[in-house]
Amino acid sequence: MQLESLQLFVEVMRYGNFADVARAHGVAPSSVSRSIAALERDLGARLFQRSTRRLTPTEAAAVFYHRLQPALREIESARAAAGDLQREVSGTLRVSAPAAFANSAIVPLLPEFAALYPQLGLDLEISDRFVDLLEERIDVAIRLGSLPDSNLVARRLAQMSFQVCASPDYLRRRGVPQVPADIAAHDCLLFPRVGYDLDWLFRDSGGEVEKVRIEGRIQIANSAAILSCAIAGMGLALLPDWLLRDALATGRLQALFADYEVSATDFDSAVWILYPSRSYLPQKTRVFVDFLGERYATRPA
Repeated sequence: MQLESLQLFVEVMRYGNFADVARAHGVAPSSVSRSIAALERDLGARLFQRSTRRLTPTEAAAVFYHRLQPALREIESARAAAGDLQREVSGTLRVSAPAAFANSAIVPLLPEFAALYPQLGLDLEISDRFVDLLEERIDVAIRLGSLPDSNLVARRLAQMSFQVCASPDYLRRRGVPQVPADIAAHDCLLFPRVGYDLDWLFRDSGGEVEKVRIEGRIQIANSAAILSCAIAGMGLALLPDWLLRDALATGRLQALFADYEVSATDFDSAVWILYPSRSYLPQKTRVFVDFLGERYATRPA
């Protein structure tokens, strides 16, 4: 069997048709079809039921696909490992990061990283969606908060802490809440995201946790936009320290409840860097992971 045919088969399973795979490789759909037909002859099994309107994988295709993917990843890792020993860090590193964090904490570091590795290209996807690293061929993803269980390798970059804040103008108009329960009388800026509900958690110095139900007319699934609304005096906001630093330092926002730890989920939120494989870490991925690890070892999140 030709490695190229195996890789084409995996792509056909992902795309669901020959045309998109052919377009990605710059060849005719008939060329992809011939490669799949040759693979079927080698296997002695039909992989797809073909009609003029659709391409349907057989049971044999599903089993073969499930067993083949790990093998292909191992082959790609072995090839990369051999190449890494012979050359300077090169290729293209694909990174996914949430929008606000990317703009605030990743993009400012890119000039230094690019200068260290001039032969390495970087494809940074700035998006708040949770990408599938394997399906979308992402080398590294940055995630914030608490991690769900997964097969990905996770490295903690930094602990995250949060503060409740508001603009001086808002506090002049509505008053300064003195204890967490006072929040019930205030407009809050809501963050509608899975895992976040309408409660903010406050933990005092003795470890006691108080849950406060919040209300508000404005909800935005982007922390940078919530920051802008808070600065504009639209309500109280619960935001991470890394996003608040400039606004607090310039007086555009005022931090509240200095005697409490605050969270919208739990008190173990962190900045995480994730990558797909435990068996082999490509050189381009390793240098990026180590670079961020070194920078965040000396700075808070």
